[in-house]
Amino acid sequence: MKIKISDLSKYFKKIKILENINLEFDDGKIYGIIGRNGSGKSVFLKMICGFYCPNSGEILFDDFNAIKNESYPPSTRALIEKPNFISDLSGYDNLELLANIQKKIGEKEIIETLKNVNLFEDKDKKYSEYSLGMKQKLGIAQVLMENPKIIILDEPFNGIEEKTVIKLRELLLKKKKEGHLIILASHLKEDMEQLADEIYMFDNCTCKKI
Repeated sequence: MKIKISDLSKYFKKIKILENINLEFDDGKIYGIIGRNGSGKSVFLKMICGFYCPNSGEILFDDFNAIKNESYPPSTRALIEKPNFISDLSGYDNLELLANIQKKIGEKEIIETLKNVNLFEDKDKKYSEYSLGMKQKLGIAQVLMENPKIIILDEPFNGIEEKTVIKLRELLLKKKKEGHLIILASHLKEDMEQLADEIYMFDNCTCKKI
């Protein structure tokens, strides 16, 4: 899978957020997106996911234009900003509910994913009882559980304890070796330097490779 972004611009009313962004992402690599809060990182990721339409420019997934075809990008899962689930359901039940939409996976894959993010012991707790870090783990689990070709994570390690951060880094590197295309965003450059093959800085409505 390849993502080609050409002359991408986004405005909200008269406020310019991004202007003339040109990037290419290839599978088998991890890309880091860094920048201060408010630099447009999350807006950029939401446009890749089809949540926002650009004011100009295009995003192609192996030459497929999801926006023109009025569909979401193929085989893409994302966690952008804060995760949000049904409060009265357990962690496991929330994932099962999502898995039932496309029915690509079952209990085995859900359990395996919960173990991979160190959330298996808390799978039966209600989401309303989860800590910040547990909510973040569940958000990452819903991204990973169906093994998508494109993985997008915004501030992925927010609130997560170090032992799980280490495990997640190893898991993402494994996914990279398997040929997945991974995009990570953070306001901390240090987070990206340990994982990313290429790092892009977003600032003043543009981005540049660093």
